Amino acid sequence: MALVMIVTRDVADRFRGFLSSVMLEVAPCTYVSPRMSKGVRERVWQVMADWHTVEPQGSIVMIFRNLEATGGVGLAYLGTPTKTLLEIDGIWIARAGG
Repeated sequence: MALVMIVTRDVADRFRGFLSSVMLEVAPCTYVSPRMSKGVRERVWQVMADWHTVEPQGSIVMIFRNLEATGGVGLAYLGTPTKTLLEIDGIWIARAGG
């Protein structure tokens, strides 16, 4: 189990209510769970994705541990142009686009 963080922007209240029920809201629209299993993380994200399909307002970004990704950081996006993490000469950069 690993730390998961979700940040929302301009989403419907039900997104915030749902996230508050499964994660700790440490700042406005910023949610963390210090020990969330992959299965729970995937279910939470599926709820977010399903709701965002019906109400495509605002954006949601999820940051989680992914040892197979650059820097061990996994990123998932809804409603925001995606970013890709790249490692160039030992420095991480975030590039817009998939």
